[in-house]
Amino acid sequence: MNRRALVAAPLALLAGLALAACGTPAADKPTDVLVVGASSAPHAQILAEAAKLVPDLKLQVKEFDDYVQPNLATESGELDANYFQHQAYLDDFAASNPVHLTAVAPVHIEPLGAYSKKVKSIAEVPQGADVAIPADATNGGRALALLAVQGLITLKEGAGVKATERDIAANPKQLKITALEAAQLPRSLDDVDLAVINGNFALQAGLKPAVDALALEAAKDNPYANLLVVKQGHENDPRIQRLAQVLASPEIKKFIESTYDGAVIPAS
Repeated sequence: MNRRALVAAPLALLAGLALAACGTPAADKPTDVLVVGASSAPHAQILAEAAKLVPDLKLQVKEFDDYVQPNLATESGELDANYFQHQAYLDDFAASNPVHLTAVAPVHIEPLGAYSKKVKSIAEVPQGADVAIPADATNGGRALALLAVQGLITLKEGAGVKATERDIAANPKQLKITALEAAQLPRSLDDVDLAVINGNFALQAGLKPAVDALALEAAKDNPYANLLVVKQGHENDPRIQRLAQVLASPEIKKFIESTYDGAVIPAS
């Protein structure tokens, strides 16, 4: 399903999908277990490492392969928290869905990357190339900004993080840009000339951003830190605060730096 259609769909329908996919209804969730929804890589991997540092914190990680269900499951109470998104996406999601979610702490940054199986450099991108970008508004805007930084397109002044194809001021190579569900982007590499892929999905597909990406977002002053997110009112839950502290610890920073070779970097 197209991400824009999915985010715009009624909350009740999507909540049902989330419960069906994730299993245990909120009413049956064990009260002594902290359940956190996360993308499998790197988020669930980082949480697994954090769990080793606080073995008495009963942490259960539920993995998701999309960006919609974990927010709905956090809103419903099926999840105590989630860890997969940046603030711009959270704001955009909340504007389209009646959820009451808030960020507790930033954890890491995943520079967005441009990948190809057909060309070996950005300069080789051909006239009329097929280019795939994430379908959600914020990551789509990030992707267009990366294409602009690489000189493939020019965006209108002030387009910002929510830039769309309508904000393209110049497209000298007449790129054919298609928005796809973010999880599908790695699979699109066989069919397109260039795909701009979120870091977590690149890692899940076995790509090494620091090596395989033809271009990466700059890490410095990057506003897209991935966050630990809870339903409003749960920010001061001692378990949540403890998890947030561990995720910001020197041990987790060292794990991120040694494991992901620049594809994932600590937020602070």
